[in-house]
Amino acid sequence: MSPIELNKRQDAILQIVKENGPITGEHIAERLGLTRATLRPDLAILTMAGFLDARPRVGYFYAGKKSTAAFTESMLNLKVKDFQSVPVVVSEEMTIYEAIIHMFSEDVGTLFVVDKNEMLQGVLSRKDLLRSSIGTQDLNKMPVHIIMTRMPNIAYCLNSDSLVNTAKKLIEREIDSVPVVEETEQGLIITGRLTKTSITRAFISLAETHDL
Repeated sequence: MSPIELNKRQDAILQIVKENGPITGEHIAERLGLTRATLRPDLAILTMAGFLDARPRVGYFYAGKKSTAAFTESMLNLKVKDFQSVPVVVSEEMTIYEAIIHMFSEDVGTLFVVDKNEMLQGVLSRKDLLRSSIGTQDLNKMPVHIIMTRMPNIAYCLNSDSLVNTAKKLIEREIDSVPVVEETEQGLIITGRLTKTSITRAFISLAETHDL
């Protein structure tokens, strides 16, 4: 087995908790000069790996390290909310040409399409845009809603969903990312996105903290 390799920030978090625990996530973030949101993935990894324990309204405290037998349980406990990133959203009236420029300027593989009320209406992949560019149609005049994937064919997840189950969804649908949504009576509000890259980083980090 290779030695455990925590990153510098995770080492710093452990040291703060060892010396000051129990301590809240907000106070840890304060000491590091960061936001709570920035620390969320690191705290999730350290907690799931067993270095830290967390109690509601109390905070984090140092717990040592669990055996590798706990790896599977730790992995299943990882949640989307701790690893989601900012979604790239466009209007359903945007032209296909504008969408192509926007996708490559944002360096993403998927655009999420919303209506005037910011509700999810569709998804645009690189393949969708590539297919539409083959032909003689004027891409400056065609809105993206003509070619986007619509409900009920859109795969999505909630921020409380398991990371493992969401990863399975990506593999089954053969897609690169899914929107993270909040379900309302009016429709689905996009609150984030989860990509294959985010999931891979989470699992690799978890494996490293379990000395695998």
